[in-house]
Order: sequence, then C-alpha cells, then structure tokens
Amino acid sequence: MTVAQGHSIRTIIVDDEDLARQVLREFLSAHSEIEIVAECANGFEAVKSVAERKPDLVFLDIQMPKLDGFEVLELIGPGPAVIFVTAYDTFAIRAFEVHAVDYLLKPIGPPRFEAALERAKERLSGKLPSPALPAIELAAAARPPQQYVDRIPVRDGASVFIIPVAKLDYAEAQDDYVALASQGKKHLKQQTISSLEASLDPSRFLRIHRSYIVNLERVSKIEPYGKDSHVAVLSTGTQLPVSRAGHARLRAFLDR
Repeated sequence: MTVAQGHSIRTIIVDDEDLARQVLREFLSAHSEIEIVAECANGFEAVKSVAERKPDLVFLDIQMPKLDGFEVLELIGPGPAVIFVTAYDTFAIRAFEVHAVDYLLKPIGPPRFEAALERAKERLSGKLPSPALPAIELAAAARPPQQYVDRIPVRDGASVFIIPVAKLDYAEAQDDYVALASQGKKHLKQQTISSLEASLDPSRFLRIHRSYIVNLERVSKIEPYGKDSHVAVLSTGTQLPVSRAGHARLRAFLDR
C-alpha cells in the first residue's frame, strides 16, 4: 500500500493499555498528515477496524488478551504498514527488524518514535520495499523455535473465529487456503498447508497426504482403498485419503 504525497495517512492504534494508546496519540498529534481513524483495545477490535477503516498504518501491540499481535498480523493481511509495539526485546524482534516497517520498545521515547514513523512514511511512499514474506509467514518467522500454536484464528469478513487446535479434526489444502474442520464445521483460512503444518505440534498432527493434515487423536483406523491406497477413518466417520508416504508415517505412529 502506498500513499500519495499530500494525502493524510490513515492510522489505527492498537494496544490494550490506555496509557500506551495515549502516548502514541500525543506523539502523533504533532504530525498534521496523520489521521487517527480508530483506537483499539484488543485484537478483535483491531481486525474489525482494519477491515472497515482500511488504514495505511497500524501501531500494533504484541502482548494483548484475546488475540495477540502475531495473530492480528495473520488476519489483517498485507494491506497496511505495521509498526510493532512491545515491552519485551525478545527473539521476535529480530524477525521484525528484517521484515516489518519497524518496532517500538516500551517505554517509547520521542526520537525512537520519530525514526519509526519516518520509516513508515518511506514504506508508504514506496521508497522502502515491502516485506518479501506474506503476513502469515512473517508471523510464523517471529514465533520462537519449537513453540507450536494452541489455537488458530480465522477471519470471516470483519468477524474472527478462534479454533483451539485440540478441537481441530483435520485440515485440507484448497489452493492458497486451508479448510479447517472442527466440530462439524469447516472454516477457510488463507494459508498454505505447509505453513500450517509447521505451526502444529508434530506429536499431535500428521501430514498424511499432500492435501491433508490430521489430528492423530481423531484417527480410529486405517483401511485399504483400492489398489495400493488407504484411507484414514476418523472417529467422526470422515474418511481421508492417505498417500504411500503418509501411510508409512501413520503406521509408525499407530504401532508405537
């Protein structure tokens, strides 16, 4: 997203702390080109506001209840430029330095804020290249190694659904999306199945086919299906195709 010279920069502030939002608001008040179109106290509000307000720039807190900054980043997609705000200088910051516009470490000082805002303006004017990774891949890069997700956020318009991974039956690849089957319903999420696989605990979820990941707790049995092929029968009665390599992995797990 780029902003033409002379146009206002539509901005959203997202932070669960009122004082933190106030600090950012005061810093931004010195810039007449900035138009604050919304302030959000949690991730759900942020996803809804971004969908409705179409901002150019988002100041996004990381540590928030309901949805954290990583999950918000996944759901809002590649549209706005994002400046991350955090109280913790952790592993994640290294990913932000490479892929995001910038980050601000709390407590925020005026010089550091001005530098981050200038970088955002350069991004929005096209002088600073956009991140090479899609938002969901950036969020995955920011996750510490061996830290697997315990819930999957899915956006449907301005609404957000949270699927606990314990309630995920299986996932099916559908082009650039995955269909997440949970509690008798399917939810579409724009994500590759390989990216989803990398975020799930391999002791609980297994890629049984190039298009399917299954929750191992749901597998009741494996049955032959035609010549040299098999299906996994889930506790719900659903049958999923199992590739030759997937069958070997699944048998190894079930035979433990």
